[in-house]
Amino acid sequence: MHPSKTSPADTPPTEPGGALDRFFHIRERGSTYGREIRGGFATFFTMAYILVLNPIILGSAKDKFGEQLDPVQLVTATALVAAVMTLIMGVGGNLPLALAAGLGINAIVAYQVAPLMAWDEAMGLIVLEGLLICVLVATGLRQAIMHAIPQALKQAISVGIGLFIAFIGFVDAGFVTRIPDAANSTVPVQLGTGALTGWPMLVFCLGVLVTVVLLARKVKGAILISIVLMTVLAIAVNAIADVRTWGLTAPSMPDNPVAAPDFGLLGQFDLFGSFGQISVLTVVLLIFTLILSDFFDTMGTVVGVTAEAGLLDERGQVPGLGRVLLIDGAAAVAGGAASASSATTYIESAAGVGEGARTGFANLVTGGLFALALFFTPVLTIVPMQAASPALVAVGFLMMTQVKHIDWDRYELAVPAFLTIVVMPFTYSITNGIGAGFIAYVVIKACLGKAREVHWLLWGTAVLFLVYFAIDPLEQLLGIK
Repeated sequence: MHPSKTSPADTPPTEPGGALDRFFHIRERGSTYGREIRGGFATFFTMAYILVLNPIILGSAKDKFGEQLDPVQLVTATALVAAVMTLIMGVGGNLPLALAAGLGINAIVAYQVAPLMAWDEAMGLIVLEGLLICVLVATGLRQAIMHAIPQALKQAISVGIGLFIAFIGFVDAGFVTRIPDAANSTVPVQLGTGALTGWPMLVFCLGVLVTVVLLARKVKGAILISIVLMTVLAIAVNAIADVRTWGLTAPSMPDNPVAAPDFGLLGQFDLFGSFGQISVLTVVLLIFTLILSDFFDTMGTVVGVTAEAGLLDERGQVPGLGRVLLIDGAAAVAGGAASASSATTYIESAAGVGEGARTGFANLVTGGLFALALFFTPVLTIVPMQAASPALVAVGFLMMTQVKHIDWDRYELAVPAFLTIVVMPFTYSITNGIGAGFIAYVVIKACLGKAREVHWLLWGTAVLFLVYFAIDPLEQLLGIK
């Protein structure tokens, strides 16, 4: 027999053992220190864009009282949470899974939660969500809830959030704008200001093209590379043309690229303050929406990346799944407590696995690089929206690819999935999309005589969403208003 061919990741390691080797099972999993280090670097550079995007998404939004979070402090909070939780996952979960503020979840916080309350109260909801996730993990209910939701709706939620994020990218860059007198117009939005004008818009359009080309060529770190290239271009354009229409952040080089971290946002959360701003039902549904977003991101990512690394056991299960999910729940708590939004496991961890990472040792490298980024905040805060927003469009595309797995010939699944997908961007609300999908699914199943196929958890959730949508007429009927 001819010897079977093996990839570099399959080649038996030749490095000596030691305490780290025994703790992380590096040789046992067919890896080496070199592969783990390369994997750690690859993961960091493919997800480092969050250090730019998270401050832009959260920093560009206003709370109920018109207050905005400081972008510099947001960079520090984002980097700190990513560093600490990635290190904890490496040591506690021993899997090459890095964590940082979740895209999609931060959009919910910025554009849906914050307008209803103060920022510290919004972050308090994130902490509550994380604590509830930890309770659900400890009781086994997290898995039960995941199993209760049809796969088509899970995929539809991912697609809907992708479209929502892409729409936010177009709006933040100024590519799509609200028509000033929309009430007297046939359409509510328009292209640019009626046309695409100005240097910042050119940077955005080039950024989208560069990003999609890099993605099409499967270049590792495509999103980060695009952000860096467009930021350099924006700095050059700003220096030559002295542009004044960049928006929140103007691209100009800081006097000193290194600065002490600003931890001003740490601990700025109010655990129960949201209950004084909005109804209890709305709070419950917002927390439920946050939990659902975390659920789908984490479960899909953990299973996908672990399978790619060949670490699933003989039953197809993730080793130490309970610890991994508990750490992920703790990351949500940490993100809220630091005002960085909920942190979750990143699919970009697959880049590290592609470089050979098989253990939590790679996380020591990734977490260490995030910690190092704490001292380069001035550099990270020069990125204008027009250079970062193409990444949101790209992430929207990547999330949109889940649409191919939905069975569009089965209307009882396809119609709820469709409503979930379109209602999110069209109403600028992830909660509305999930609610529309859940209600439609339950109603269609019941009308087809298949009510028993619907899990009781979905029935209860659909009723909650029905009350949520009808809250205004119900309050009027009960004389509350």
